[in-house]
Amino acid sequence: MLKVLKELYEDAKNIQKKDPAAQSIFEVLLLYPGFHSLIFYRISHFLYRKRLLFLARLFSQIARFLTGIEIHPGAKIGRRLFIDHGMGVVIGETAKIGDDCTIYHGVTLGGTGKDSFKRHPTLGNNVLVGAGTKILRSD
Repeated sequence: MLKVLKELYEDAKNIQKKDPAAQSIFEVLLLYPGFHSLIFYRISHFLYRKRLLFLARLFSQIARFLTGIEIHPGAKIGRRLFIDHGMGVVIGETAKIGDDCTIYHGVTLGGTGKDSFKRHPTLGNNVLVGAGTKILRSD
């Protein structure tokens, strides 16, 4: 649990560093939906790894309702992700996101098939994905 709190603090500090509009860490913690979606993601991903799939999806859907950001609990997200403005972001189940990435609003990391293996794209480290981008993996 301490590790998760440390990661979330690191996420919040990263957002404050990258966003010139963020006046304080307190503002990020309370007012940034991208940060809130990461809190829900970390909880739902933990539940997903414990095979509590219904609860994991429930938490992810609550986050979607509250933030407008949909992250499947099975996605693998690295450290210090910054989802800026966030509305309409969709990250699929088998997507992988490296460390220090930035994703703007309206981004989809999706797939086009019904394969049961890797269906979604992978982003490396230090990737910036611009607003409205759709990255689809198809085989």
